Amino acid sequence: MNAERDPLHQPAAPVVAEPVPDVQLQMLVRLVGQDAEAALPITLVIGGGFLHGDLISHASWRADWARTLRGIDGPGAQVLEQFPEQVDEAVADRHGYQGPRRLPQWIHLRDATGIAGTSGTVVLPLWRGRLTDVSGWSLGRPH
Repeated sequence: MNAERDPLHQPAAPVVAEPVPDVQLQMLVRLVGQDAEAALPITLVIGGGFLHGDLISHASWRADWARTLRGIDGPGAQVLEQFPEQVDEAVADRHGYQGPRRLPQWIHLRDATGIAGTSGTVVLPLWRGRLTDVSGWSLGRPH
């Protein structure tokens, strides 16, 4: 093999590395997404901290989120009541009525607890995050 064809002897070029989600986690999210009643305990590593809760479908998260928005009082609250449907319409317009064909890009948790260092915990009734931000995961919750 000569130096022209040997990749180890080629000049180094900058490489742009994009975060890639874990395919197994994407498949698990897709599987849970097939049943709006499904919920699996899961622990995620995100940004050096831990987040644990119940992995739920996008449809289940969206329904809970819509209920939460409808429960908000005060000026402008009526605008939020229509927000989930407007997002769904925008997504349907962009991807057609069947939705995107690729693997999920987002993960949804219910009753999530975040733990980062010694600063204590944060409890969130609903949480949505990008799968590319998850650097590790395990089924179950910490004891």
